[in-house]
Amino acid sequence: MSSDFETYEQDFSTLTAEITNKIGKVPKLGGEEKKQMVLNVEKQLEEARELLEQMDLEVREIPVQSRGMYNSRLKSYKQELDKLEKDFKRSRIAYSDEVRNELLGDDGNSSESQRAHLLDNTERLERSSRRLEAGYQIAVETEQVGQEILENLHLDREKIQRSRDRLRETDANLGKSSRILTGMLRRIIQNRVLMFVLGAIILFTIVLAIYFSVRGH
Repeated sequence: MSSDFETYEQDFSTLTAEITNKIGKVPKLGGEEKKQMVLNVEKQLEEARELLEQMDLEVREIPVQSRGMYNSRLKSYKQELDKLEKDFKRSRIAYSDEVRNELLGDDGNSSESQRAHLLDNTERLERSSRRLEAGYQIAVETEQVGQEILENLHLDREKIQRSRDRLRETDANLGKSSRILTGMLRRIIQNRVLMFVLGAIILFTIVLAIYFSVRGH
């Protein structure tokens, strides 16, 4: 399981290195070349997000006692991707001639205020993204806690089932022992009754013998 996680890690590292390199090139390009580079970076960022999702799924399958280390590594990768996305947004906003001309037109006096307004909107979007990420993290942690509870309940159920099986086995053994003791007690009673009958017969025989002996004299 951890080998799959490490494979995703390697792919993520290679991909983020490529994204970082391309983000640095975006401000230096223009026209169609810049547009293609932007689209390429957006596609690779989506691939990086998918890799994080795969790593997240792998972490959920790792035993609870070993999960903490992988969660920490996954968290650092998410922070790294967040930083790349922010750098990409700033690169497009700060250096894209097409975006600036479309938003500002020919009015050079208002360029700074428009740019500040655009940056402010970007910051708001980033704050919203962070809140969504925090909500997602809480949901993931809640799911992990729920999974741990289910695992503990499953273990408790197995323990209860084993205890119940042992009780049934003990009860069966007690029933068998009870039947054996009952049989032994029955045989003891039978033997005592037989001894009593034999004793009575012997005593009766002795009495008869004495009676006939006395009568004969």
